[in-house]
Amino acid sequence: MLLDFARGVAVLAAAFIAWRGHLELWHLYAMTLITGTGSAMYWATVNALVQEVIPPSQFTGANAAVLIGVQSGMLIAGAFVGFIYDSAGIAGILAIDGATYFVSAFCLYQVRRGYVSPRERQRYPREYSDATEATAEALETGENPEVAEAGLSLAVYADLKEGFAYLRKQPVVRALGVTHSIMMAGVVSANVVLVALANDILHAGARGLGFLEAGWAAGAITGGLIASQLSQRWRLILYVAAIAGLATGHMIVPFVSFLAGAVAMQALFGMCRALAGVVAQSSLMSIVPRHFMGRTQSAMAVLTTILQLLMSFSLGWIAQRISIIAGFSLLALMYGGATFFAARARQLLLSAG
Repeated sequence: MLLDFARGVAVLAAAFIAWRGHLELWHLYAMTLITGTGSAMYWATVNALVQEVIPPSQFTGANAAVLIGVQSGMLIAGAFVGFIYDSAGIAGILAIDGATYFVSAFCLYQVRRGYVSPRERQRYPREYSDATEATAEALETGENPEVAEAGLSLAVYADLKEGFAYLRKQPVVRALGVTHSIMMAGVVSANVVLVALANDILHAGARGLGFLEAGWAAGAITGGLIASQLSQRWRLILYVAAIAGLATGHMIVPFVSFLAGAVAMQALFGMCRALAGVVAQSSLMSIVPRHFMGRTQSAMAVLTTILQLLMSFSLGWIAQRISIIAGFSLLALMYGGATFFAARARQLLLSAG
């Protein structure tokens, strides 16, 4: 809730600055830093929360429902944002975006009713040192704020350390986690070249970008529905095929010079991302213990963020200095690496099953 509240305040502040006519590039950088940091923390937490409140037999359906809900919002936004931008401008778009974070915070507040954390049932006797346990007690009781403040970084560091240690010891989880991190980093950083595609190749401007985003979301909704209905065997086959499709498709898309074709490609990418994402998250929830899911997701989020930063800067530099085609080729190469790890994860899952 606090993450969404903070992100909402940051976006509304940028909207106010834009409305007053004083918006500069550094304002957008600061806003994006806050929202991006919050996003990484938010999704690591939400993915762990889904595992806690949903029975294991419904993991696939629950992950598909979450993804469909998110992509439905993106579909609505993608369908209207280009047209709203022409009339409301950047200030109006940011104001609408900022308001959605407060709606999300309210929904999470409603979820808290009746929620019981697994931390109350398991005190991690083998996972925390005495020092870390004392820190946890200080954080919970608030009786020693100096210890709590000093120990907060220790607790966060300990959680991340244990998350990465778990990934090292579990080859299946590691393969799934690395694949998912590469895929998500590619999805986010692809916006750098997607904007250039809409503007420089398709010459479609903001409306064209809106259509591209709507195509992605429509494909993702379709992929989520398909993934929820497949057997485990077919999910694993399509898991590898979907990521391979992302690699192949990103080699082709910069040569598609008409808007309808690019929208169709984006719909295919959205479907592939949804299939792979639902399968990966459902498999992780079936393997990782509940009390370890938050730390595992946090470790994956750290890896995703690092890859995203490297890819965003690389794609921007390559697209500007060399060509957009080279930028999309780098994305394809990245997804090619994810395909290798996806095939490894499938092999390990079939062996374990």
